[in-house]
Amino acid sequence: MANEITFSITTTRFDEDYAPSDSSRITTNFANLARGEHRRQNLRNALAMIDHRFNDLAPGHDPERYTVELDIVSVHLRFSDGEDREFPVLEMLDIHIVDRVTGERHQGIVGNNFSSYLRDYDFSVLLPAANAGSTGFTTPDDFGVLHGKLFQYFLESDAYQDRFSTLPVICISVSTSRTYRRTGNHHPVLGIEYVQDSFSLTDEYFGKMGLQVRYFMPRGSAAPLAFYFRGDLLSDYSDLQLIGTISTMETFQKIYRPEIYNANAQAESVYRPSLAHEDFQHTEITYDREERSRLAVTQGRFADEHFVTPHRRVLDQWAASYAAPVR
Repeated sequence: MANEITFSITTTRFDEDYAPSDSSRITTNFANLARGEHRRQNLRNALAMIDHRFNDLAPGHDPERYTVELDIVSVHLRFSDGEDREFPVLEMLDIHIVDRVTGERHQGIVGNNFSSYLRDYDFSVLLPAANAGSTGFTTPDDFGVLHGKLFQYFLESDAYQDRFSTLPVICISVSTSRTYRRTGNHHPVLGIEYVQDSFSLTDEYFGKMGLQVRYFMPRGSAAPLAFYFRGDLLSDYSDLQLIGTISTMETFQKIYRPEIYNANAQAESVYRPSLAHEDFQHTEITYDREERSRLAVTQGRFADEHFVTPHRRVLDQWAASYAAPVR
């Protein structure tokens, strides 16, 4: 049964000339920036912010030494049932770091940003349907299970292992529904560690993907970032690799959630993020957060119509036969 599902990978350079492909999720962070009349300036400004933050965190603090190159990793799932059908399932970012002084290229971390049609389906179609008419919030018993198994199966696939030598790290915003408390732990690159009062729905969802979470606020950041990983976040990656992820994803969060990550005051020892916070700086980058939320529903319905419903029998049988690794 497992042989009925295989994966293929394509990559696209994310630079000021980037334009989303027809199979890219238009709610994906980087795709959203590449739309509209200000697309080129949006991309140019975002990339400059990433380079500036990287050099600020890198040893020596030389503002011109390093530049970050980003590739969009697009993953297609193929059903090997004789009909040669495939579906765009997820996208991530792969980071490369170029030392302008020595000419050396460093492999960064893959993952970083994470987007998935099936996740749109789970959160924007399945979850609202499960709570329609309900007086309390509930999640279906199998919520996120298929998505989590497919992600872990992808990491075990030849497509992933032939292309990438390290496990992914996904870095996103902290949850506005949770409170975070500063610990005494401090990492030289990741910064001050926080812990949350309880797992959020997103934490649990990534947990089904085989990923655990830690929260760190790097030097100069306004708020902690959530790092989802498999393995050992502190020892599996070099300082430059961690800086690449921080500089890239903090830049995106400053654009998408400036109330949290471009705030004028740093998160205190007990911190509750809020998008109602008013003391923050706007970036010079155009981004429509409301449109992104609306499009998530559209794309969730697309996944339902073209992936989940027509292939439900095969997917259910595959999920029942695949035993995801225990973490």
